[in-house]
Amino acid sequence: TEDLLERARLAHIADEKVANLAHGQQRQLEIGMALAGAPRLILFDEPAAGLSPAERRELVALLTSLPAHMSFVLIEHDLDIALRVVDRVTVMHNGRVLRTGSPAEIEGDAQVQAIYMGSKH
Repeated sequence: TEDLLERARLAHIADEKVANLAHGQQRQLEIGMALAGAPRLILFDEPAAGLSPAERRELVALLTSLPAHMSFVLIEHDLDIALRVVDRVTVMHNGRVLRTGSPAEIEGDAQVQAIYMGSKH
């Protein structure tokens, strides 16, 4: 249990009731609970939805700290987060694959930029 709390980045609040945890901390706990089964693959469906900027930083730290032997599939609309935590990206648009590549390739793709990233990139 202590190892899972460390891996979920929640050891500092181990004695708190779940009802007292912030939304992001509850998400971290969900990931910790998934890790308890020693999975080889975890599917994440928009884990950053509803998180504050600080909670998003915690999520990124947690996802990047997952063991290398564990794979995950991340469905996430926030490309700033997705591009920081994955090795390979598939971008879909209108139900079809638009592009597949490394985070750098996707971030540099003009069509992906126009559709999903706006003018800031």
